[in-house]
Amino acid sequence: MGSMTKTNQQYDEIKKICQDIFTKKMKDYGTAWRILRPSSLTDQIYIKAQRIRSLQSKGTQKILEGITPEFIGIVNYAIIGLIQLELGVADQPELAPNEAAAKWTEYFEKSRSLMHDKNHDYSEAWREMRVSSLADIILMKLLRIKQIEDNEGKTFVSEGIDANYYDIINYAVFALIKLELEGQKG
Repeated sequence: MGSMTKTNQQYDEIKKICQDIFTKKMKDYGTAWRILRPSSLTDQIYIKAQRIRSLQSKGTQKILEGITPEFIGIVNYAIIGLIQLELGVADQPELAPNEAAAKWTEYFEKSRSLMHDKNHDYSEAWREMRVSSLADIILMKLLRIKQIEDNEGKTFVSEGIDANYYDIINYAVFALIKLELEGQKG
């Protein structure tokens, strides 16, 4: 099996895990997240990434189990961020669950497509990275997004908020592959 085939299979497994959580939360809460501004979503993801970093620095096995749900949350909130950038903020959570689920799949697959392009260029270098490095990169991307948001969305030579969200999704999926499917520690 080629490395890209393995990566695709692992992406499918992580997709199922994240999508299952997204769907269950939608059954519990509907699409209440539709009222969140992108900056609020960035802050939610930032809190999750900071918690991962804090748990990793404490390093006990019991705590490491809490890292996986945080990475799942990062994937789902980043996808929600992309949906919000596309649809705009709503005053009421009016998005039908089946429409939200379709949007989730659309953005996850766009992230995967981007990963294929970059992975081809970088020869799956992420496989050599530690989960802690993936978490740090996510934090760096979030700080970039916060800066762009503080500049009212304007960038001079850099990619925009959406490109950073896509990268965050992919780095979080890579971390989940390492944690869930390859049994590595943080």
